[in-house]
Amino acid sequence: MPPEELVRLTRRRVGARPSLSLGDGPSGPPALPLGRAHELCGPARMILAAMIAGRAEAAGAGGPVLWIRPAHAEGRLNPDGLAAFFDPGRLVLARPQREADVLWLAEEALRSGVVPVVIAELAAPSSLTRVRRLHLAAEAGSEAMRAAGGAPLALLLSAGTGGAQGVETRWALTSAPGGMSGDGGRLRPRWRLELLRARLAPPRSWRVRWRGRALAAEAVEAVGPGGGPVGGPVSRPGDLGRTQEKVVQDGAVAGPGSHPVRDAASL
Repeated sequence: MPPEELVRLTRRRVGARPSLSLGDGPSGPPALPLGRAHELCGPARMILAAMIAGRAEAAGAGGPVLWIRPAHAEGRLNPDGLAAFFDPGRLVLARPQREADVLWLAEEALRSGVVPVVIAELAAPSSLTRVRRLHLAAEAGSEAMRAAGGAPLALLLSAGTGGAQGVETRWALTSAPGGMSGDGGRLRPRWRLELLRARLAPPRSWRVRWRGRALAAEAVEAVGPGGGPVGGPVSRPGDLGRTQEKVVQDGAVAGPGSHPVRDAASL
């Protein structure tokens, strides 16, 4: 990228940046700024990525959803599970052999201006330099998508509590106490969505359900210093690992016996 383009993109004002609403109503989580990189962590981070892709689809974002999984990642994406959130026919799966190529692929896809949602699974939280490169690539893609009124979105999936430096926001999704809730005669999972970091919003958490291509908030709570709700228990790493294993075994998004989806060429 020429130096003058880097300067121009860096100096763009953030005030006019488009955003993606995650749910309906003022009590729900804040919107995600587009044209930026966001980090998703926690045991159900893959579910959260699928939800955000579904919200983008409901908002009219066309084009593919690029999901970048290292070749050594366990399990396979399950199109039947993804169909609860977005059209799995839009999914393009890239499986690079090298870890370094995961973020390189994400940069190139964001810069192209034709991929509205880029999901990258990371073995470790990304450095500040690499996240800045993703921001700049997303800004370049926003220029290409400006005529359509859209902008690309980068979702970085990190294990544990995350920790990628310089991300616009950091979110975590876990199973909520009570598990399931009734809605129109159907049982739907309850989730606990946490906003762990944001430039313009304090940490908060919500008990939510996925309903009608949106996150419906049932309750709002503050987040304590340990990452849990104020006055409530703090999640332990062992608990997170067991919950993640349950999500995978249920085949909600990934599982060893799932059917293949459309693959990009392996690197």
